Order: sequence, then C-alpha cells, then structure tokens
Amino acid sequence: MSQPKATQPSILVVSAHAADFVWRAGGAIALYAERGYHVRIVCLSFGERGESAKMWRHPGMTIELVKAARLEEAQRAADILGGTLECFDLGDYPLRVPDQALLRLADIYREIRPELVLSHSREDIYNFDHPLATHVAQEARIIAQAHGYKPEVSVIGAPPVFLFEPHQPEQCNWKPDVLLDISPVWEKKQRAFTTMAAQEHLWEYYTRVALQRGAQATRNSDSKIQYGEGYARVFPQVSEFLA
Repeated sequence: MSQPKATQPSILVVSAHAADFVWRAGGAIALYAERGYHVRIVCLSFGERGESAKMWRHPGMTIELVKAARLEEAQRAADILGGTLECFDLGDYPLRVPDQALLRLADIYREIRPELVLSHSREDIYNFDHPLATHVAQEARIIAQAHGYKPEVSVIGAPPVFLFEPHQPEQCNWKPDVLLDISPVWEKKQRAFTTMAAQEHLWEYYTRVALQRGAQATRNSDSKIQYGEGYARVFPQVSEFLA
C-alpha cells in the first residue's frame, strides 16, 4: 500500500463495499489523483453477500472465491482511478464495525491527514450498510480530533465531509449541494466501471447519473459540463467571501 509523501495532500474515501467508491466517487478520486493528491480508499467490506449476485449464480461458488474476485475488481478499479486501496474485510449484509476497526480508521485519519472526506449518504432504506459506513467515517474523524486519543500523535483539523450520491436519492433524503465536473476524467471512471463484472447491470445506470448531474451542473454554471457527480456537504463551508 503506497503512503503519501511528506508534502503530498490527501483525501479519504470510506466505502461500505468494494464497488461503491467506483460508482459514486470515481470521478472525484481520479480528479484529485491527477492533481497530485494521495487518495486513500477504505473499503469496509468486499460486498460479498449483498452485491455479488451474479457470482453466486455460478455452481460451486464460495465466500472465499467471491471475496477474492471482488478484491481483484476493486484493486484494478483503484489503480485506474489513481487511488490507494485498503480493505478491512468486515463482512456485509450485515456489516458490523468493531471498535478495533473504528480506531484503525481513526489512525488512518491521523496518518494521511486528509483535506476532505467522501462517504455515503446518512440514510438509505435499501442498504443499511451504507449509512453505517458514513457513521463510522464521521465517528473516526471525531476520534482523530480528540487530544486524549493517542496523545503522542498530533490531532487532525476539521476536514470537510461530502456525502456521495445513493442509488435512489429521493428515497434517502439526499440532495446535492455540490456538483463536481468530472468530464476531464470520465474515461477513467468508465474504465473503472468495466472492472466491476459482478455488477455489470450498473454500468449504464451510473452513466446516466453522470450525464444527468452534468446537465444540472451546466444549468447552474457558466460552463458546458457533460459528466458530473453530486455531493452533499455535512458541515458549513467557512469562507471569507460568498461564492
């Protein structure tokens, strides 16, 4: 696993399952990687039970084989996007996060000191693993800010947290505050899609999402934007001017 250079800025992506970061934040990952950021992608699980239905249709399939295949897919996608992948292997359906894993994530915050954090929506009535992942991402952030946690290591500041788009946003009380232009890196995100053979049915869906967010970004700017990603802010933006 590659480490950030001493002067290299970082961002952190916390994904419930092995493919979530590709569909929802692949554009942001590729954009920041091209800008010279160290992008750490933490996958809490491989999505071996709930998001690998295509693989389970093969005779003789086992949980170990599914995990290995999903890890390979996620690693290839991360390599295409320019991120560094770290998998916790906590299981899914249900995802359960013990304190040891929560503190491991807090240590990653302290290690890479991210300038921003990306994770899931706070609600998802179709997938309970997703809001748990973002809860853990934000709880670990708070622990990493606590002076009494490993006081020999410097605390982090207050990196902004952005929640990427759930599969059915209207049902998850999610709406975008930020529309990110990912047109320059769309080809990378699309190539990363194709590594996710276990969820081929989502390739076209998330292409349509990117086109829709691009059209909305164009409507809300002076630019012609073809592909976009939507994000919801968790904390207020602090600025010396309104923009």
